[in-house]
Amino acid sequence: MKRYIKALVLAAAVAGSAGLTSCDDFLNLMPEDKLVPENYFTDAANLSAYTLPFYNNFTTHSNYTYALGTFSADNGTDNQVAMSAPSQYVPGEWRVSSGSDNWGFGTIRQLNFFFAHALKHFEAGDIAGSMDEAKQALGEAYFFRAFAYWQYYSAVGDYPIIDGVLPDDKGVLLDASKRQPRHKVARYILDDLANAVKYLPAVSSKGKNGLNKDCANLFRSRVALFEGTWLKNHKGTALVPGGPGWPGDQSLLAGFNIDTEINYFLTEAMASAKEVGDAFVNNLVENTDTPEGMTEGFKVANPYYCMFSVPNPSVYSEVLLYKSYNITLGQKTQIQNQFQRNGGGSGWTRGLVNSYLMRNGLPIYAQGSGYDPEWENQGVTASLKDRDSRIQIFTKGDESIITLGIDGKTPQTYNMGWLLFGRTETKAVTGYAIKKGQGYDYNETQGNLVSITGSIIFRASEALLNYMEAKVEKDGKLDDVATSYWKALRARAKVDTDVMKTVNATDMSQEALYDWGAYSQGKLVSTLLYNVRRERRNELAGEMLRSMDLRRWCAMDQLAANPYQIEGIKYWGTVYSDLTNPMCMKDESGTPLAAIVSPSDGRGTMSAETESKYVRPFQITNLQNLVWNGLKWTRAHYLSPLGAQVFIDASPDKKAETSVVYQNPGWSKLANEGATAL
Repeated sequence: MKRYIKALVLAAAVAGSAGLTSCDDFLNLMPEDKLVPENYFTDAANLSAYTLPFYNNFTTHSNYTYALGTFSADNGTDNQVAMSAPSQYVPGEWRVSSGSDNWGFGTIRQLNFFFAHALKHFEAGDIAGSMDEAKQALGEAYFFRAFAYWQYYSAVGDYPIIDGVLPDDKGVLLDASKRQPRHKVARYILDDLANAVKYLPAVSSKGKNGLNKDCANLFRSRVALFEGTWLKNHKGTALVPGGPGWPGDQSLLAGFNIDTEINYFLTEAMASAKEVGDAFVNNLVENTDTPEGMTEGFKVANPYYCMFSVPNPSVYSEVLLYKSYNITLGQKTQIQNQFQRNGGGSGWTRGLVNSYLMRNGLPIYAQGSGYDPEWENQGVTASLKDRDSRIQIFTKGDESIITLGIDGKTPQTYNMGWLLFGRTETKAVTGYAIKKGQGYDYNETQGNLVSITGSIIFRASEALLNYMEAKVEKDGKLDDVATSYWKALRARAKVDTDVMKTVNATDMSQEALYDWGAYSQGKLVSTLLYNVRRERRNELAGEMLRSMDLRRWCAMDQLAANPYQIEGIKYWGTVYSDLTNPMCMKDESGTPLAAIVSPSDGRGTMSAETESKYVRPFQITNLQNLVWNGLKWTRAHYLSPLGAQVFIDASPDKKAETSVVYQNPGWSKLANEGATAL
């Protein structure tokens, strides 16, 4: 690897990027600067082979993790938690790394190299083989370059924009390392995605294992919504270009108007989302509202449930892209072992559960909702009576079937005792055990790494939600399109489709108790916008988007002064804590199991009743527990810090203080330093 390229703008060598097996093999055969179009980039099959490994850059069910796959990705939010809280909720404990974290250009450079050689041949029409295959590869290349930029920009904001393969010249590379304002990066990503839409087919030759126009439009709407709402909700802070304390170069903001940018991005979000939304609003996967997704013989009883839990979700209309697994090829995971054998090391929060409406469309606290708080004393299943179907089918209840056995005829029910006797990776952390993604075939638990449950990457329902939110953020009201999308989602959830009935019954002081999304910059949002956020929260729970949403909404400022206690099910004073009740919690042998309250020595299995009658997972032990008094926040944490090595590498004299790269607001350039308040 060339001297300066390695040290400056590139974080990784071309042949060293993770997940690029096929590309690595080729590049190892010929030095990159010796590659010529005649022996590679004039053949459609080669173009397709070049872009194929980048599919590994998507987040999917991990092969080697004892967790619920992507359904664990919302851990550490107000929706879902594991046994420990991320350090971001303890200001001062999340620290700058000594490496080059959140800074890298390996994938970007590989794709720039692709464009430098392939585009001219594509435009000249001298590529051999299938032109459809060549167009698919070109569309994939544009998509994956956009996705690579997204991974960094969404974490750190301002980022360098590099549009070509750079020479090994220190001066050129230093200049290229300078960060560009975030809105320019977002526009660049949208441009690449527009090109992806142009070249990708409506249906990929790879089926739903390959990108298509709908994937590109959906992702484009996500990026545009992210930037539009980030600029709007963080306006007036150091976290937007030109804001007070923004560390960027003011000369790069000539003609910049933040309101114009907000309007642009929200408009683009609506346009791209509508391309997908209109195609699927009347073709959503059916929810039959059955308590179980499958019946004897592994027969599908509820398609909406099974979409998330079967090996091949391509048969479900709204799945746009997914990763399939194959044991023979070594592609397998652990997730059904966690789903079918234990509590999964995670759990929905009380806050998430309370956000789900009654089927009559009213919040649980509203007059006339029909909700009875006494139901919580009778267990999880009783507490979810008459609620939105989604929380009922995606939560393990008292008699939930967790497997149909190896033969499909031997059902076993869930043991609520996993709340008390599970370990870190097996405990039902809050008592609300997650069922979204749980299959029923016990063959997928017979040993380690034998699960082949498909991993959904893009789902069309998100487009409906993106349009709804962009419309309300932009204009403060719904239109016919947004209303039709919202009604379709609520109809599937078996909730009254009169959305204004819900809006008019919403009390923001009640919602603020359990939903961080009730806030932006520490202030309560409108009831209309909140309910759009609620719908998104409810539909996409456990689908890797909650942290992103909270960050772009600037929805955690209030935690600085008012630390938040995560809670789960009601335990004390219920059937679960009464050892004489048949529904009391039991160990794996069926023996009644009493909770142990012992926070000082780490032996406890339950938080004290004096703290709350509800499970408080972060008040079970106070040993090395920095969140005993609740989750806190500081504004600097909305953006991740660059690692300390970045500033040394991007400096003419290897000194951080002379680096051409600046750190994010509130963060130090020195390793092991926490953020300061903004």
